[in-house]
Amino acid sequence: MAVIVITGSTRGIGLGLARAFIGRGHDVVISSRSKGAVDEAVAALASAGTGRVVGVACDVSKSAEVARLWDRAATAFGTIDIWINNAGTSGPRRNVVDLNDADIAVVVATNLIGTVNGMSVALRGMTAQGHGKIFNFEGFGSDGMSAPGLSVYGATKRAITYLTKSTNKEIKGSPVLLGTISPGIVVTDLLDDARDADPAQWARTKRFYNILGDRVETVAPFIADHVLATDKPGTAIRWLTRRRAMGRFLTARMTKRQVMPD
Repeated sequence: MAVIVITGSTRGIGLGLARAFIGRGHDVVISSRSKGAVDEAVAALASAGTGRVVGVACDVSKSAEVARLWDRAATAFGTIDIWINNAGTSGPRRNVVDLNDADIAVVVATNLIGTVNGMSVALRGMTAQGHGKIFNFEGFGSDGMSAPGLSVYGATKRAITYLTKSTNKEIKGSPVLLGTISPGIVVTDLLDDARDADPAQWARTKRFYNILGDRVETVAPFIADHVLATDKPGTAIRWLTRRRAMGRFLTARMTKRQVMPD
């Protein structure tokens, strides 16, 4: 059974992944900035399966805290087989000129700096132990798509794609496998900012998400199985493939998918 660390895993897709791995008998270390959120998630996962769970409060934007997360996981379970950099935030859905310094800083610090910290700490630890797999979460913007109100978020996700590709060249021949996860459009509380935006824009967004979106319980098991099975560097695990997206658009009028809450 594998030992898996997931950052940003007290809610949303991170929590869903933790539940999927534990249900498959693997040991999981979850994390979040809030100790209260960590404790609550650990309690919620207690009956998720035969795998064990440990929770650690960690601000991924601080390298020392990420290093402590590794140490706590290693102390609890020994070696760490898989590290998933999932922690992320979308920030307010506003145009760039309407964002303040704090809005911008938290998105860049969590999404980009947090991923760099997690990847660096895991690379050093896994190189020393002689094996391991690291996955960085992509998102809207990773493939070059753009949309109003998501400029900073999309820029960080585009940067993560570049970061992963260039780092794979740096570690060529190492015992560590580095890949990406693209979950598609998953209905989580990260969409709350979009809901609070312009009503007309939200109506269009909701229609789009009902066509292409999915719930955590649909996507997380797929990702978990592929993470466990992946054995090639540079692997991109993608849920919402082009074929799947095209199929949904073509059948949208017939299927009337409803994944977004009213």
